[in-house]
Formats: sequence, structure tokens, C-alpha cells
Amino acid sequence: MLFNSLEFLIFFPLVAAAYFMLPHRFRWVLLLVASYYFYMSWKVTYAVLLVVTTVVAYVAALQMGKTDDPGLRRAWLVFSLVLNLGILFVFKYFNLFSDTGEAVLAAAGLPYQLPNLDVLLPVGISFYTFQTLSYSIDVYRGDRGTERDFGTFALYVSFFPQLVAGPIERSTRLLPQLKESFDFDYKRVTDGLKLMAWGFFKKLVIADRLSVYVDQVYNNPTEYSGLPLIIATVFFAYQIYCDFSGYSDIAIGAARVMGYNLMENFRQPYFSKSIQEFWRRWHISLSTWFRDYVYIPLGGSRASRSRWYFNLFVVFVVSGLWHGANWTFVAWGALHGSYLILGLATRDLRERVAEAVGLNRSPQFRKVVQMAITFALVLFAWIFFRANDISDALYVVGHLFTGVDFTTDYYLAMGVQEFWVGVAAIALLEAVHFAQRRVRIRGYIAERPVWVRWSFYYASAMLLIMFAKTDAPKAFIYFQF
Repeated sequence: MLFNSLEFLIFFPLVAAAYFMLPHRFRWVLLLVASYYFYMSWKVTYAVLLVVTTVVAYVAALQMGKTDDPGLRRAWLVFSLVLNLGILFVFKYFNLFSDTGEAVLAAAGLPYQLPNLDVLLPVGISFYTFQTLSYSIDVYRGDRGTERDFGTFALYVSFFPQLVAGPIERSTRLLPQLKESFDFDYKRVTDGLKLMAWGFFKKLVIADRLSVYVDQVYNNPTEYSGLPLIIATVFFAYQIYCDFSGYSDIAIGAARVMGYNLMENFRQPYFSKSIQEFWRRWHISLSTWFRDYVYIPLGGSRASRSRWYFNLFVVFVVSGLWHGANWTFVAWGALHGSYLILGLATRDLRERVAEAVGLNRSPQFRKVVQMAITFALVLFAWIFFRANDISDALYVVGHLFTGVDFTTDYYLAMGVQEFWVGVAAIALLEAVHFAQRRVRIRGYIAERPVWVRWSFYYASAMLLIMFAKTDAPKAFIYFQF
């Protein structure tokens, strides 16, 4: 069930209304049933993997909680990790490594047909797998106790607002909330609905509109050069941001309506002044997951410089692979890892250059330069993320600035009107982001007189309805991950 579908617009109000009408002791049952219904609306058999993942993590944690023997606790942790990662590997990565192995053998003069699996990638498998893994690791480390209520734990794994595309919630945050009782609170409910509306704006007005241009160019890149490639790359940067952060806003807003606080997942990432800052603002739940469960266990920065750089690079390569079974994602992750390492290695040199050219005399101008450079680096990496394969990505890189001609028709299938509506929507998005750095807009609006508030709400709703791309609901990009 897509958030941007008629089914969800019926499903969510019914669930929320029933939630507040039921006594607290029955609410977990409602949410668990609703969550499984939400998930099975894609494919009923997907629920089998969700149940297996849940049971494995639950049983492993129970067994870890019954013993103080380090060896037994480690064995149960390994059991949970191997089974859950094994399921993820089979459904998501088996064919990638099979095809790669076949290509390597062929290159070595040993042609051999390796098997492929004809299976569909279950929606959200990477998200709920990582959520259960964090729980198993936290129990093993002693960061939290074992959750003995299977129903509550199953709800933690399957909670429908964030089930298929995050945020990836930690058990230490979400599990305790699932046991709390929340009364209907008008301010909290309306705040959640406003956040959901902002998410729908990002998805329906910006992301789905820009996708028309991006898909036309990136699905046939060799037919274009110069300006269309540049525009498509910039548009994709905003498409993926609005698509994914839009999902997160809807998920966080829906959970907030019922009283639950999910973690912030995006924080105006294109205002970042460095790649390091970008990753503190982009997909925060995933970047902090890799920090806590991969980077720090590898040694983090508490090692020699070479080992520190190695740890960073490994984390970003694995992060890239997490996004999809395609070497383009690995290249994207490797690029970001290289950016970080290069930035750390040249920090002193860059400070001397900034001082020499006078950037330090104008801190605001220096920030603008840093943001522009960071955005350019992120844009370049997005080429590999969006391209269908490495050869397409290399073509785009090689022809990005060839034959740039502003006199030709660069609107393509999008058309002039749709093109400029998309540009205007991006400008509005960034204007709101800029304003949010100084004032909490939803709170500011809530403090205005009634006639001002409701005039703004009605106008916003009408604009959303007028400019939303609703002809054919498009799945969120991160559903494929």
C-alpha cells in the first residue's frame, strides 16, 4: 500500500480513529494487524519473511537473556545475524554475486553458467532486517534488556508508518513507546497531519514531477549530452531527496498523530558545508546505524590514520551496497568514502588556501562556497546512484559538459509549463528550508490568528491538489532497497 494512494487515504484515518477509540490494552493488536495488512497489500507471501525475521530475532534475544555465558550469548547473536543477513543476501544480492562470478570466470577463460534466482525483492527487507539486527546487537551488548512480550516486539518490527522505508528505529527508542498510552491531543494530531501534508507536497508536487525528466534522460543517456544531462542530474538530486524525505515526513507525521515519536531522518542536507556534514543530515537513521554497528566496532577513528581511513571507506562501500544489488551503488558509496578521506587528508591545506585567497575575511561567503562545492560533489556521486549501470554512468560523466547549448529545446517530454512548475517548487522547498533555520514554521503558523491559519491551510491544500501528480501513483524510490 503506497502512502500516495487512495487506499492509504482510507486506511490511515480508519486505523487512527479505531486506535483512539480502543482501550490501551487492545491498541497493540490493532496496530499489529493493521501493519501486517499494510505490508501484505503488496504481496501476501512477503509476510512470511517478516514473521521469520521477527521470530529469529525474538528467540535469539530470549536465549541471550537466559545466560551470562559469553560464548553462548555470542553464538545466539551469530545465529540471529547469519539467518537474517542470509535471508537478505538470498533475496537481494544472490543474483548480483552470481552474475559477477560468472563474468569473472568468463574473463579468466573458464565459462561457467552460474544459477540465478527468479524471486522478487520483498518491499522494505533492508529496513526491517537492520531494525531487528540492531535489537539483537543491543541485547548482546547489554544496552537493553530482552523484550519478552512477543506481540509488542512483532509490532516494533512491523510498525506500518516506518516499515518499508524507515526511519530505521532503535529498540531503545521505539519499543518503550509502544507500551505507553497516548490520549487524543489536538495539537499533536494537527502537527502530525501538517508534517504529512509537507511530505505529500515533496512527493507528489516535486519528486513525481521531476521523475518524468530524469527517467527520460537516464533511461536513454546516450541520446543526450550537455544541458539535458546536467538538468537531469540536478533534478534527480531533488527527486530523490523529496521522494525519500517526503516518505519520512509522512511516516513521522502518521506516527505522531497516534502519539509516537520517530527519529528525524533528514535535516536540510543540501545546505551542508562538507561531505561529513551532509551525512549528518542525510538518511540520519541509516548513517547513525552504520556508525554504531559497523564503524565504531571496526575501530572508528581510534586507530592509526591508515586504519581510520580504511574504516571509513569500508563503511561507505557497504552502505552503498545496502542500497541495492548493483555495482553503481557500490561506486556511489566508494565515492562518498573517498570524499571523506580526501577531505580529512587535505583539511590543513584547505585552511591555508582559504586564508591565502581571503575566504576567511568573509565567513558568510566562505559558507556559500563550501555549500556549492559540497553540492557539486554530491551531484557527481548521484550520477552513479541513478544510472542503470556503470557504462551509463561513465557516459553521463564524459558528456556532461559537451555540446552545452541553451538555444535548443531542453524541456523534453516534461514540457515548458511542467518544467518551470518543477523549478518553482524546488525554489519554494529551499525557501522553506532557509526559513526553517531561523523559525519553526509549523509552530509559527499555529500561533497566528484563526483566520490567518485556516486561510493558509486551505490555500496550501488547494495548491497541493492543483499541482500534485496523481495520474498514476508512483512507488517511493527507497521501496526497492
